[in-house]
Amino acid sequence: MAAEFSKNNRQRGMSMIEIMVVVFITLVMSALASPNIMQVIYNMRLRSAASDLAGLMQQARIMAAKDNTPYAIRYTTLGSSNIAYVDLNLDGTYAAGEPLVQFSGTVVVAGGAPSGSGVQPAAYVLPGDTGSGSYNNTSVLGFSARGLPCNYDSSTTPATCTTPAVKPFGYYLTDTRMGAPGWATVSVTKGGRTKALMWDGTSWH
Repeated sequence: MAAEFSKNNRQRGMSMIEIMVVVFITLVMSALASPNIMQVIYNMRLRSAASDLAGLMQQARIMAAKDNTPYAIRYTTLGSSNIAYVDLNLDGTYAAGEPLVQFSGTVVVAGGAPSGSGVQPAAYVLPGDTGSGSYNNTSVLGFSARGLPCNYDSSTTPATCTTPAVKPFGYYLTDTRMGAPGWATVSVTKGGRTKALMWDGTSWH
């Protein structure tokens, strides 16, 4: 009786075939989920970069008003990293100690506003703006001694930072993710308020 009880209650282990089936199903599910997971990671990096850039612009605005001196936002590489920095000495090159943000992963500063063709979104339009377009990556965002944004022009002597700006500003970031690249922008109003936005495939938000 004891032997029969032990035999009936003996636990049965998984066979090699069952283990292989479980592993196979797990791999298939992981492969299906991987692109979605990567998209989330890419979007988080891009949104974080845009938020950091918006914060750097606000820092430049505050510093310009506090120091009663115009400052500009510029972009360059530092080592192998893409950075944006506050050009405190206005010489167009990064100097140690100048405030900066470093863009991680595949995030880079776009060459200009997106064209709206192919996989590119249309350029962001600030709600309520009735002007024609906005200043973008092809111009240098500066902040005057009063903390107002300007199209900083270093080609003149002396450099000019005319306020109030005639147009708002929109600076764009993109990445080289799998599939269509992602886009983000930092919008700067004529009054100097910044806002980071993401392109979701159909609209900016």
